[in-house]
Amino acid sequence: MAASSGKSVIFVCLGNICRSPIAEAVFRKMVTDTGAADKWVIDSGATSDWNTGSAPDTRGLACLRKHGIETDHRARQITNDDFMTFDYILCMDESNMRDLNKKANSVKQSKAKIELLGNYDPEKQLIIQDPYYGSDKDFEVVYEQCVRCCKAFLEQHS
Repeated sequence: MAASSGKSVIFVCLGNICRSPIAEAVFRKMVTDTGAADKWVIDSGATSDWNTGSAPDTRGLACLRKHGIETDHRARQITNDDFMTFDYILCMDESNMRDLNKKANSVKQSKAKIELLGNYDPEKQLIIQDPYYGSDKDFEVVYEQCVRCCKAFLEQHS
């Protein structure tokens, strides 16, 4: 659950084992490296409950490690409370956006701004494609997109 002071963001994808944990880990490292870790609550979640409790995909973890980033995240499904406590819900594709907007409409006191993380990409790649059925290269593409988007998001919201 997000803190009442400071800023908060939750990154969301379908299963919370590929894209959103990469985005969370990248953003957490950026915030820590800028000395602003105490000003942010950062998490990630899924629109589905398929992988609840699972570690991120091993290919995603290997990609993060290659870039000097570790995570101990466990997959979880986004909850109604997340819409009331997080300032920003940043998702990876239109399907996530539809699911999140539908769920937000059922939450009376939703305060979260729901956006595509790709809206922040200076290279205008709006959609962060799911690498699950792809190769290590696809995870690297996701990582690079997350770096660009998270950097721009942080610059706009710090």
